[in-house]
Amino acid sequence: MTRADGHLTADLDPQDHGPQDACGVIGVYAPGEEVATLVYFGMYALQHRGQESAGMAVSDGRRTMVFKDMGLVSQVFDGPTLDTLKGSLAIGHTRYSTTGSSVWDNAQPTFRSRPGGGGLALAHNGNLTNSEELEELIRARDPEASVPHKERMDSTSDTALMSALMATYEGPIDEIAMKVLPVLKGAFSIVFMDDTMLCAARDPQGIRPLVLGRLETGWVVASETAAIDIVGGTFVREVEPGELITISAAGLRSARFATARPKGCIFEYVYLARPDTIIANRRIHNVRVKVGKILAQQAPVDADLVIPVPESGTPAAIGYADESGIKYGMGLVKNSYVGRTFIQPSQTLRNLGIRLKLNPLRDVIEGKRLVVVDDSIVRGNTQRQLVAMLRQAGAKEVHVRISSPPVKWPCFYGIDFATRAQLIAAGLSVEEIAASIGADSLAYVSLEGLIQATHVPKDDLCRACFDGVYPVQVPPEADHLLADSPSATGRDHQATLPEAPQEDPS
Repeated sequence: MTRADGHLTADLDPQDHGPQDACGVIGVYAPGEEVATLVYFGMYALQHRGQESAGMAVSDGRRTMVFKDMGLVSQVFDGPTLDTLKGSLAIGHTRYSTTGSSVWDNAQPTFRSRPGGGGLALAHNGNLTNSEELEELIRARDPEASVPHKERMDSTSDTALMSALMATYEGPIDEIAMKVLPVLKGAFSIVFMDDTMLCAARDPQGIRPLVLGRLETGWVVASETAAIDIVGGTFVREVEPGELITISAAGLRSARFATARPKGCIFEYVYLARPDTIIANRRIHNVRVKVGKILAQQAPVDADLVIPVPESGTPAAIGYADESGIKYGMGLVKNSYVGRTFIQPSQTLRNLGIRLKLNPLRDVIEGKRLVVVDDSIVRGNTQRQLVAMLRQAGAKEVHVRISSPPVKWPCFYGIDFATRAQLIAAGLSVEEIAASIGADSLAYVSLEGLIQATHVPKDDLCRACFDGVYPVQVPPEADHLLADSPSATGRDHQATLPEAPQEDPS
């Protein structure tokens, strides 16, 4: 079977990738069902959250088997493979590496043998911020234990740390979890299992999403409700921040290991989550359309046509067009398959930039004053190429509208952003960014407008990538990521992060 080389990406520009979530997780407990197949389809629904590796652990009640490899879900698993993975409970994982290596060793779930026999498989979405403390705790509990060291901001070493720490305890894994989960800091939505029990837990801030669904013969937990839909389940509720859910032959049980202090990631609404997913009782598509309407109110422009940057800009473009009364149209055609290849294109093709992914419809845009709606700007390279391409195709004016506030701060909770020095909005004003990308005008939706569209209270959202207020103390190794760009003011940096990264007091 041909294997991928790890260079799997949906980015328009390989040198300017959009924000990527570290992982997607799913767990199924359904005796009598083909749980491996259910997890496989659920992972398909979560493919957007991780495209570099896929893995699954399945138990038949006596032993747990783990199968994982590099590549997309469809490249890692096939019919014969799934036929060998028989059991009544399983967990699955799709991975996008942050700064760690994209190699087989970093694929999840991780597996650890346990004292007294059996094993523990664990899959994780998020990023821990107290890895050194956890390493010391593992050594204190078992001096002979193999302790993974976290050198970079990467979720895989976090997963290994969690499973290694749990493996130093004896007893049922739900009881072990109640001892281990309170000492974890940072963002973690995890699914884990032994031979007979499925567990799921979410950090006290609930930064990364995790939801619970009902199957006809069991239960499913997943990163998004879209995964519950695709396996034929019924959405029940979100896993609460600070909650541990245990599913076994005895049924479903819930326990609280920490007081909930909700800080859900606001970027899920902007880009990360599928548009058909529900978060906080709101369909993501509807939120994004509402953001587009607010953006039109805040940043109107006299133009002939509103076009999205597909696919992430589409809902907001629909909202912008509806609110502004400007005609909506598809001015760009996206090739969804370029980029998910096993080989890198030649230098000649690389020089074509985003033309490998997007092609303008000259008949639609020629001579028009365009409003181009996209979800975010990171480094600015993609938008620079996009504006130039639209002008070459005959656009009279190009006005860029962004359905999120300026991204000025990196994320330490499971999203792969650039460092602060690489974020264009950290060092340039909106007018300077507009000039840099060659747009006639540029505007972002305000943070207040984005929050309004979510219908979630401001204090219940993590907004760190926009305002630099981190709800959980960031790790010491992150200092270099917070460095200001040369053109950013030290005053701003110090105001947001005094001597140590700021923690949200609420």
